[in-house]
Amino acid sequence: MTGGGTAVLRRAAPAAWATVLAVLLLGPALGPGYLLTYDMVWVPDLALRSDFLGLGSALPRAVPSDAVVAVLDEVVPGMLLQKLMLLGALVTGGVGAAALAGSALSARLVAVSVYVWSPFVIERLWIGHWPLVLCWAVLPWLVRQGVRLREDPRVGSTLPVLLLIGSLSANAGLMAAATLLAVGATRRSTPRMVALLLAANAPWLVAGVLHVGEARSSSAGAVFGLDAEGTLPAPVAALTSGGIWNAEVVPDSRTQLLLPLVLTLVIGALAVAGYRPMARRLGRRTTTALVVLWAIGYAVAIVSWATPDLVGWLAETLPAGGLLRDGSRWLALCAPLTAVVVAEGATRWAGRVPQRFAVAAALVPLAFMPDAAWGVGGTLRPADYPDDWAVARSELGDGRGDLLVLPFTSYRQPAWNHDHKVLDPLPRFLEPNYVVNDELAVDGRIIAGEDPRVPDVLDALALPSAGERADALGALGIGAVARDLSQPVAGYEAPVAGTVVHRGAGLEVTLLDVTVDRRDTPAEWWVALLAAWTAYVGLAAVAVANLVRRVAPRMAVRPRDG
Repeated sequence: MTGGGTAVLRRAAPAAWATVLAVLLLGPALGPGYLLTYDMVWVPDLALRSDFLGLGSALPRAVPSDAVVAVLDEVVPGMLLQKLMLLGALVTGGVGAAALAGSALSARLVAVSVYVWSPFVIERLWIGHWPLVLCWAVLPWLVRQGVRLREDPRVGSTLPVLLLIGSLSANAGLMAAATLLAVGATRRSTPRMVALLLAANAPWLVAGVLHVGEARSSSAGAVFGLDAEGTLPAPVAALTSGGIWNAEVVPDSRTQLLLPLVLTLVIGALAVAGYRPMARRLGRRTTTALVVLWAIGYAVAIVSWATPDLVGWLAETLPAGGLLRDGSRWLALCAPLTAVVVAEGATRWAGRVPQRFAVAAALVPLAFMPDAAWGVGGTLRPADYPDDWAVARSELGDGRGDLLVLPFTSYRQPAWNHDHKVLDPLPRFLEPNYVVNDELAVDGRIIAGEDPRVPDVLDALALPSAGERADALGALGIGAVARDLSQPVAGYEAPVAGTVVHRGAGLEVTLLDVTVDRRDTPAEWWVALLAAWTAYVGLAAVAVANLVRRVAPRMAVRPRDG
């Protein structure tokens, strides 16, 4: 092959391989319908409501992700938007890892495989933490941007986009910020970087400060900490980016003793072999930054396993301390270094074998977790919402006050979703603001929620008469009740006085015949969040303006002579 052909192959092959892995990993999830799995809830048209902006009574865990989706699905249908997000995240992450891995084709392909086909990605997709997956996808690109900023402090068009994508939740925003600062902070670049990071994270930061009086989580740290996978001890599982607290989303191959242990040894050996070549190529500053990020991610995960009482105390005592509960989330910070150093090790090994065998090393991660293929063996299958729900949405409209959904439990296993567990999608499908029971049942324990209205709702539902129940709910700002008739009774099924505006085979919606006390939002909250969202939207505007400034000269048409 000519030199030009080799260069083209080196550029195109990683993107092609990342796309192949993404399609193979998602499989049926890319088909028609909505992938609804645990915390991943997408609906045809997510209504933009004030709670999504940070004005709700609960902690702003879905700020700004829900608001961003609500805006984007006005342009791109929700079903297509979800597919683009899933596929785009995996391809973007893989190509980014390849870009960090040097020029050798074998190294770039190995980096793609290690980055994409990892326990972290598969388990987080399965549990539905899509904002975290998007953050993982942009981390290698933030490393590259950090390196660029050390030489050229101009913002450009790429960095704002990466920060907006990578900061759709609090955990994600902190990890994106840590990566950019660790790699790129200098005396010249730091002020601009901090300004960009504050703008990208302003919605959840400001909303969190406004909720500081209630910004406490349950002390049940051990429930969400790093966990063992099968016979694999938690610290060892974390070395290969596993160890999620929910055993239901761990592939079977990770619970076998031999495969994960061998994978850990292989990754360790390649990392040892690749560290010095990587350090020479990337330089001392970037290498040190990647090592520090890896150490932080691994340390937070280990602390959540080794000292769960401390993590629980922090969650219960300190505002935003709950961000440390799910320790294995922070293993995303380990991913860039792991992919690059393993790829360097594979390249060093490749010098001793024919090139075709070196390229075949990219298949090794797949061999150690084959059951992740095709949507974890068909588990990640999309579903269609009942027709009944669309009718109820149109009849309810934006309601009168907030919406309460019964049964008053957080998760469902609807038959139309293949009996797969998912966070109740009905509140998001309908239009009004809503109050949901954010208590969680984990390993037989009830984990207290974070919305101060939930205990009051439970008290209201326990009152003796339908009229009293309606009056009490109205005083809490609730004006409508949607009852999912397809779900098992949860003890909160007593009727509420009101007018039934929809009754279908699986859903009943009632407007309460009471005066609804609207939730009062302090004027200073509106002002603070307006400023936060202005900064957020302003960052997007900066990205567009810089992109236009860069592209416009190329699009200019030169006048013809004569």
